[in-house]
Amino acid sequence: MSEVETAYYLRLQAQDRPGVLADITRILADRDISIEALVQKEPAPGASDVPIILLTYEVQEKWMNEAIAAIEALDAIYAPVMRIRLEHLGFD
Repeated sequence: MSEVETAYYLRLQAQDRPGVLADITRILADRDISIEALVQKEPAPGASDVPIILLTYEVQEKWMNEAIAAIEALDAIYAPVMRIRLEHLGFD
């Protein structure tokens, strides 16, 4: 399974402070994981955390596992990273 290549949907709950997104993207870049799309919403009134949604290009499962472990180890990440494997279906 670690050799399987697929794209991913990742949802993180992160502290809203400078540098957090840079830390996350550096972790991905260090493992050659490219981002297809990223959305970060504003925090709710009075909240100190924000949801971050990432869509990646295809990557080997083992590199995504490493990246998720490193992201979850950041002190600014409040919950486990939610991961969904994406399959692009081609219809002719």
